[in-house]
Amino acid sequence: MTELDQTLTMLKDLTDAKGVPGNEREVRNVMKKYIEPYADEMLTDNLGSLIAKKVGDEQGPKIMVAGHLDEVGFMVTKVDSKGFLRFQTVGGWWSQVMLAQRVTIVTSKGDVTGVIGSKPPHILSPEARKKAVEIKDMFIDIGASSREEVKEWGVKPGDMVVPHFEFTVMNNEKMLLAKAWDNRIGCAIAIDVLKHLQNEKHPNVVYGVGTVQEEVGLRGARTAAAKIQPDIAFAVDVGIAGDTPGISDKDSSSKMGDGPQIILYDASMVSHKGLRDFVTDTADELNIPYQFDALPGGGTDSGAIHITANGVPALSITIATRYIHSHAAMLHRDDYENTVKLITEVIKKLDRTAVDGITFD
Repeated sequence: MTELDQTLTMLKDLTDAKGVPGNEREVRNVMKKYIEPYADEMLTDNLGSLIAKKVGDEQGPKIMVAGHLDEVGFMVTKVDSKGFLRFQTVGGWWSQVMLAQRVTIVTSKGDVTGVIGSKPPHILSPEARKKAVEIKDMFIDIGASSREEVKEWGVKPGDMVVPHFEFTVMNNEKMLLAKAWDNRIGCAIAIDVLKHLQNEKHPNVVYGVGTVQEEVGLRGARTAAAKIQPDIAFAVDVGIAGDTPGISDKDSSSKMGDGPQIILYDASMVSHKGLRDFVTDTADELNIPYQFDALPGGGTDSGAIHITANGVPALSITIATRYIHSHAAMLHRDDYENTVKLITEVIKKLDRTAVDGITFD
């Protein structure tokens, strides 16, 4: 087993933490533990987004670096008479990655282990076997035999349910496998950007933010941005890796290990050209690798931030990740480290003159 260094320990703590939209407390506490040593002030908005403020020049522009705390998961909606749990997805799920997967139900009495089940294929008709099981026909089995037993264990409607997976460093130690990379990797980037600026002069005020409820509509990004009123914003998130079998360059050309993805366009935002050019010029100058991508579907926190108040020049910077919105996703450590380096170097150049040039020229 690979011995975990300081960075891997942080990544494990962040991904192991449990937090679906609307229930991000545990993740927020982990992020706060890691980012607070590098912040001058810690804030939260009224929805629960975490905001770490680091002052370079109090009169300088405000720069927001946001990753979201929440992960896709489930919520218990009903307990039947035989002790099986019915549930609601919280965030986007593809039914084909859900069956027979282990989950953790977080209750007031402690965690309870369960597994997602359905009618077995052995008793289905040949035609039914060819079809994917619909989520509405799935249930969670916690090994209970009655509604009363479930109640005794502390499980009740409204409890959050999260995927269970162990953080794993692959044989290729650059490859990291975990649940909830979407978007604990963004939270980690925000932490490490503030860490890298710890002993650096920067002509601005930087806000490292862990937003809530991104997976159900970019909600925390909207309230956090309203509180901060940033001049420039970066949403850091996962993107699509196009380097697995069956994906053509037309579908996605990004590859793990080839650097951060600069998002040109997604369903929530057209990226700000001035800011995009500023970032890529900085990367070219410092020989930091990057790749372009566009997503016709989906979006990131930039989608909400860029239309806050009078508008905010914003850019989504993502990390090519395999198997997102499932129990286990994979990314490349070099992409993480290059993203931190790129954003840090950009921030060091974002004085008032540069920000005004990006915004108005």
